[in-house]
Amino acid sequence: MRLAPLLVLAVTCLALPASARAATDALLLRLFLTDGTSLLSYGEYARVNDRVIFSMMVGGNADAPRLHAVALPARIVDWPRTDRHAASARYQRYAATRGEQDFLRLNDDVAAVLNEILLTRDPVRALSIAERARGTLVRWPREHYGYRQQDVQEIVALLDEAMSGLKPAADVPSFDVTLVAGTPEVALEPVAEVPSVREQLDQAVRVAALTDRASERVALLQSALALLGDAGTSIPARDIAAMRRRLTGEIRAEHAVDARYTELARRLVTQATRAAARANIGGVQRVLSRIPREDSRLGQRRPEVVQALLASVQGQLDAARKLRLVRDQWAVNRTLYREYQRTVGAQLLQLVKSQPSLEAIRRLEGPSPNTLMTLRGRLSGGAERLSRMQVPEPLRPTHDLLVGSWRFAEHAINGRFDAIRTADVTTAWEASSAAAGSLLMLSRVQQEIRALLELPRLP
Repeated sequence: MRLAPLLVLAVTCLALPASARAATDALLLRLFLTDGTSLLSYGEYARVNDRVIFSMMVGGNADAPRLHAVALPARIVDWPRTDRHAASARYQRYAATRGEQDFLRLNDDVAAVLNEILLTRDPVRALSIAERARGTLVRWPREHYGYRQQDVQEIVALLDEAMSGLKPAADVPSFDVTLVAGTPEVALEPVAEVPSVREQLDQAVRVAALTDRASERVALLQSALALLGDAGTSIPARDIAAMRRRLTGEIRAEHAVDARYTELARRLVTQATRAAARANIGGVQRVLSRIPREDSRLGQRRPEVVQALLASVQGQLDAARKLRLVRDQWAVNRTLYREYQRTVGAQLLQLVKSQPSLEAIRRLEGPSPNTLMTLRGRLSGGAERLSRMQVPEPLRPTHDLLVGSWRFAEHAINGRFDAIRTADVTTAWEASSAAAGSLLMLSRVQQEIRALLELPRLP
């Protein structure tokens, strides 16, 4: 069997040295834009929905950089070109740092497996071990940026030949076709270097012009302004002064635009809110239609503010439409509400007059037995009479509260009588609870009746 010489050759191939250079600097990736230019990302970037998020260097040094997180529209990035560069940069970074160490670890693992195959006397087990080793080798380049791919493929080929020698002994058909999709070769490109102060300044200013978010734009300009203090002699003093004037002017201009849009939003939201409070749907719609015109007048400089403003005014329009419906409903039912107030007015007045006595019962301090007798005669049977009244459906919840308040009042008065007769404090506390419930419901009934009689308003 030719297995032993082949496996020795495999181990020898795995141990072939690979060139690698030490590198401690961070991974730098270029984002190529559709206009042919590029930006430098300090570390990995992330594509989230329609945004690309990355960190850019704005000061410090390679070991301790000052980073600024940036989010730009993903549509401005040339993704095929960017992905090719990223694959090259990741490959070279991996090769220069962990690649050889990981490959040597693979070498040791595979050598141990091959040694186990040589020592085993069971061909079936030896074949199973070889198949597992083959699977590890096939996956390794895909999981390690294609590093040492050719070396690994040669070992896989040798292992396949060895396995074909094992299969007859293991009583396994030797005919087997295994197709393996190799990892595409990585086209190496020049590795990006840490940008100079001037390059950092230029990139910060350029990214500020590309971002569509005003707050981020101002933050970038301020970072660039702070970076001028680190320039030292790397940039002529005259250029630094000119750049400082330019950056200061742009920041001042951005603040002025912010102020104009803030005033616009305040004014239009106030108008829309007032119109909505009057259920003036047409007035709110006129404010809504003004927003695009006012935005155009200001140069369409704050899309995020305009979007929020549109949403706010649209909310006022929805509220105005709802209020209009509620007021129309109120107008239809207003006669019912007034008639109900007249119908239950006398009973409601009886409960209102009983409030001081119910308060005394709640506090366990009265009233006098004579007052209780008067209240009992005044309120007795009132809840039953109220419950038999025919009430329009919109008023049913309010009327049920009135009936409940009256029942609790009757229970409180009767309970207080029992407490006096038996001198039982526990019974007095039960009466107190009933009085509290009656007072609470009565207050709610009064509020709801007042609300029914008033023109509905926005919350």
